[in-house]
Amino acid sequence: MTDWFALCRAAVEDVRGVLVELPTRTEREPVVGEGEGGDETTAIDAAAERVILERLSAVEGATIVSEEVGILEGDGPLRIVVDPIDGSLNAKRGIPFFSVSIAVAEGDTMDDITFGYVYDFGTGEEWTAERGKGALLNGADLGDVLPKEQIEILSFEATLTSSVAEKASAVVGLAYRLRIMGSLALSLCHLAAGRVDAVCSLKGARSVDIAAAQLLVRERGLAIELPEAPPFGAAPLDLEGRSRCVAAATPEVCTELFAALSR
Repeated sequence: MTDWFALCRAAVEDVRGVLVELPTRTEREPVVGEGEGGDETTAIDAAAERVILERLSAVEGATIVSEEVGILEGDGPLRIVVDPIDGSLNAKRGIPFFSVSIAVAEGDTMDDITFGYVYDFGTGEEWTAERGKGALLNGADLGDVLPKEQIEILSFEATLTSSVAEKASAVVGLAYRLRIMGSLALSLCHLAAGRVDAVCSLKGARSVDIAAAQLLVRERGLAIELPEAPPFGAAPLDLEGRSRCVAAATPEVCTELFAALSR
């Protein structure tokens, strides 16, 4: 049986080695291609994915879903969904808010995910969840602090300046303050810990962005939805962004937030 914690921690060290090899923006930001997810592939994206895929290839029979190379089909039911660097713009510019995100599933939908792992390279925080066993931060229970139902801090993700300008006015009176931090996976982890009160992506969220962190959110009993392509649990573990992602303390808060953003 695969020791997923050990494998993920080894993958973190692989990516850490890449960060040392490519220390500055000069080395990290050259565009070297276009990923299967549709975004430009930078040198840091490509190098991080290469070392992680080498690590994950040891898992016999697993299908691997990764942001740049797409879907590498295996011959077994196991599916590993990985974003080698979530927050790659931060990573290439040297802003310490980016992560590696790895989810393990026994099938091909969100409901099939059994293990989630997100590592924050800025803080060194390790976020983990196992289905039915709760969510942990650095190996410890997240405790009793949950997001507020009255949104004090709303995190926007997947944002362009034009998107923020278009949607910020819609949440006046609903959310007191906005944060735009640059990693959807980490923002969802912060929601799970009650550090922010709601998270919304302003473009379609792909499984590689949310597969691991959504398990922390759900294990905490919080709400997460893909309202333009429901139900959430049936969302395919592929590279298509079918819906914006909304997460908050309760389904009612998600509904209210998405309604405001859809006006």
